[in-house]
Amino acid sequence: MPTLTYAHYRDVPEATWRWPSFSPAEIACRGTGAIRINTEALDKLQSLRNRLGKPLIVRSAYRSPEHNRDVGGAPASKHMAGTAFDIAMANHDPMAFAEAARAVGFLGFGTYPRSGFMHIDLGPARFWGDPFPARPVPFAPEVPPAREVLAESRTLRGGGAAGAATAGAAGIEVLQDVLAETQSTIQPLVPYLDTLRWLLIAIALTGIAVTIHARFDDWKRGQR
Repeated sequence: MPTLTYAHYRDVPEATWRWPSFSPAEIACRGTGAIRINTEALDKLQSLRNRLGKPLIVRSAYRSPEHNRDVGGAPASKHMAGTAFDIAMANHDPMAFAEAARAVGFLGFGTYPRSGFMHIDLGPARFWGDPFPARPVPFAPEVPPAREVLAESRTLRGGGAAGAATAGAAGIEVLQDVLAETQSTIQPLVPYLDTLRWLLIAIALTGIAVTIHARFDDWKRGQR
C-alpha cells in the first residue's frame, strides 16, 4: 500500500499526481496543509468519482495527528493514514453513493445526516451512524454539455459583432460632427471616416444576419 507524505500539499510534484478529479489541496489536512497520499485509497476515490459521474465534495481527507485531536477524531482514525474521506451528500443520493462506494472497494461507512456527509474508508468492514432521511424529490437528471460553449456560439459571436459594429458606426458619426467643427488641418479625415462608418454598418448587418440564421438553425435542431 504505497504511501507518500509531504509537509505541505504545495510540495507534491505535479508529475506524480494522477487523480484528475481531485487536487492535492482537497486531500490535504485542513488544519496544517500537510498531505499523506495513500495511492490505493485515492485510486478507489477516483474510481468512485468515475462510477458516479458527478463531483465528489471532499469535506475531510488526510488529517495530521494534531488536527485530528483538535477536531475530536477517533484516536486511531483512518484519516491519519490517508485512507478515509468524508464526502458531502449535497449532490448525491446516500444509498446510491454507498452502493457505488462498496462496489469500488470501500469497506467502512459512517453516516452523518445532520452534518450532511458520509465517511468512507478502506476498512475493516463496519457501519455506524444514523440513516439519511429519504429525499422529498429525486435529484434532477444531469444536463448534457451544451452543443456549443456560449462564449464561442454563433449567436453570441453574431450578436456581439452586430452590437460592436453598431456602436462603432454611431461613434464614427459623432466623431465626424466633432471633426467638422475643428480646424482645417484635420478636415481631410472626414471623408475617410464616412467610408469607415458605412463599413461598420455593413458589419453590423452581417452580424445580425448571422444571429438570425443561428437561432433559426438551433430552433430546427430542437436546441431552443
